[in-house]
Amino acid sequence: MFVLSIPFWALGTIHPVQILPGLPISALGAFTPALAALILIYKNAHLSGVLQLIGRFLDFKRIINKNWYLAIVLINPAIAVLAYGVMRAVGESLPSPAPLTLAIFPMFILFFLAALGEEIGWSGYATEPLQYNWGIIATGILLGLVWAVWHFIPLLQVHRSFEWIAWWSLGTVSLRIIMVWIHTYSGKSVFAATVFHAMINLCWQLFPNNGSSYDPRIFGLIAFGFAITIIATQQFIINGKTQAA
Repeated sequence: MFVLSIPFWALGTIHPVQILPGLPISALGAFTPALAALILIYKNAHLSGVLQLIGRFLDFKRIINKNWYLAIVLINPAIAVLAYGVMRAVGESLPSPAPLTLAIFPMFILFFLAALGEEIGWSGYATEPLQYNWGIIATGILLGLVWAVWHFIPLLQVHRSFEWIAWWSLGTVSLRIIMVWIHTYSGKSVFAATVFHAMINLCWQLFPNNGSSYDPRIFGLIAFGFAITIIATQQFIINGKTQAA
């Protein structure tokens, strides 16, 4: 995946333009996790394995309990609303949120397609074997760290500071832990992870000033709090069921 990303990182260096505010042209390499996964699948399972993995991108039928859509769709807006409230409470200057328009729909579709290029690799290929051996937390941390490092060069290309990237990485790893949790308990659905991933980017762009007011310290700490709360609650439920049995 890193090797496949090199041409896009080079493009971002040669042509330092942004597709959207804070999104460099090197982000066009968003499909490289999927491409890497398909290459690896082909080595072991050939064309049938490739077609099976590609078919996972619309595996919403795996989500038997539709209540999972509440978590998939609402966690990231909840994080953004809390971050906005905290930033206003500590005195940061923020404009009022802009009213939502129909423009969010094509933006969501764009982010969904980009997220699909990643989640076929992260969720469709890597998550299940890692989670089977290591569990949700360790898998989320490992994939989250690789996911974060993979973004370092594009983030530097839009002039993010090292401190900004460090706090953003905390949020990114926390969100990946949540995504592994959703993937595990919602039916191992790549579609679920893709929608959640798209919501991360949509909420970022809808934050005041097209995400330029985004504070990675506050977002990172809130996302970390969500991850800790979710995992602790899930473990409490599992322990309760075990004791009842």
